Amino acid sequence: MLVLIRGKGVLSDSLLKHMRLLRVILVWVFLAALPAFGSGSESSAVVLEAGPAQAAAAERPEGGLPQPAVEIKRINTPWGPFLITNSMLVSWLVAAGLIVFAQAATRKMKEVPEGAQNFWEWMVESLYDFLEGIIGAHLVKRTFWFFATIFIFVLFANWMGLIPGVGTIGWGHRTPQGFAVDEPWFRGADADLNMTLAMALVFFACWLYWALREIGPIGFLMELFAPKGETSGLLKLLMVLVFFAVGCLEIISILFRPVSLSFRLYGNMFAGENMLEAMFKLVPGLGWLLPIPFYFMELLVGFVQALVFTLLTAVFTMLICAHEEGREAAAHH
Repeated sequence: MLVLIRGKGVLSDSLLKHMRLLRVILVWVFLAALPAFGSGSESSAVVLEAGPAQAAAAERPEGGLPQPAVEIKRINTPWGPFLITNSMLVSWLVAAGLIVFAQAATRKMKEVPEGAQNFWEWMVESLYDFLEGIIGAHLVKRTFWFFATIFIFVLFANWMGLIPGVGTIGWGHRTPQGFAVDEPWFRGADADLNMTLAMALVFFACWLYWALREIGPIGFLMELFAPKGETSGLLKLLMVLVFFAVGCLEIISILFRPVSLSFRLYGNMFAGENMLEAMFKLVPGLGWLLPIPFYFMELLVGFVQALVFTLLTAVFTMLICAHEEGREAAAHH
C-alpha cells in the first residue's frame, strides 16, 4: 500500500515502486499516439504535397482548426507509410517532459522532500488517496499506475495545447489581414481523435484484463447475465430472461465505452481550441486581449476533462471487478 509518513516525508518502498511504474507507463503512453488508426490513409492527415498551403487551406474551416491532424513527416517502412502528425509531436513532447521531470524529481530522494520531489510526492499521494476512496484499497493497488498516468498525461496534454504558438506557428500564406497559418507545426494532443481513441482502447484492454483477473471468466459472465436478488418459481424464470436481456444491452454499452470516452475528451478540447482561435480573430487589433478570459476557462476545462476521463475509467473498472469494500467506499461518495 502507498504510505507516506506525514510530517517526516519518509517514502515507503511501495511509493517508490508506484513512481517507477508511472515513469514506465509514460513510455508507452508516449507510443500510444502512433497513427494506428490512420496510417496510410489520406483522410487521417493533411498531406504535404506540391501545393501544401493551398491543400491545407482547402481543408481548413474558416475561423477554426482543421479536423484532421496535419501530417508533418512521412516515413516509408516495409509495413507501409508511417505518418507523424502535429498532434503526435505534441503528445511526444508532453510524455518526454513528464518522464524527464519524474526522473529528476526522484533521482535523489530525501527524507524531508523539497522542490520537485515534494511536488511529485504530493501529486502521487493525493491521486492515490483520491482513487482509493472511489475504487477501494484492493483495486487501487492493481490499477493506480494506469489511472494516475492517464490523469497526469491528459491534464498536461490539455494545458500544453494552450501554450502560445501551439496551433499558430507553422506554414501558411500572407493575406490582406496578415499571415494565415494553414499547416500548424503543433496541435493539442487531445484535440486529435486518434490520440483519445488510442487511450480509450488501451483502457478497454486493461479493463478486460482486470475484470478477468479479479472475478474470472465465469464471474464475468455472471456479473453480466446472472439475476440479482432472491426469487423463486415463475418469478425466478422471468428474472433470468430479464437479466439476460439486460446483459445483452450491457455488452453493447461496454463496446461503446471507448467511443464515448474518446469523443467526449476530443470534442471538448477541439471545441476549446476553436473557440480560442475565434476569439483571437473576432475583433481586429484586440486579438491579444479577448482570448484571455477564455484561457482561464480552458485551464479549468483541461483539468475537469482529465478528471472526468480518469473518474469514468475508474468507475467502469470498479463496477465490474471491485470487491465489496470498493463498492461500499464508492457508496459513501
